[in-house]
Amino acid sequence: MMDSANSQFQLCFRSLFDSGRGFAFPCDPKGQVDLDNMSEKARNNYFYARAMIGRELTYPAVEVLH
Repeated sequence: MMDSANSQFQLCFRSLFDSGRGFAFPCDPKGQVDLDNMSEKARNNYFYARAMIGRELTYPAVEVLH
């Protein structure tokens, strides 16, 4: 199980229309998020982001946190 509090990676969904906007979720190096440890709001945002790929958001990319 991933410890999202100590995650060094985030899965980013960027807006197709508004630079600097989008969603980011803690993940492992493969881009897998820990749905069981997300708040309900974060989980809903994650599912929304996935549903909006190609409509409002880019395909997600794993990024290293600095």
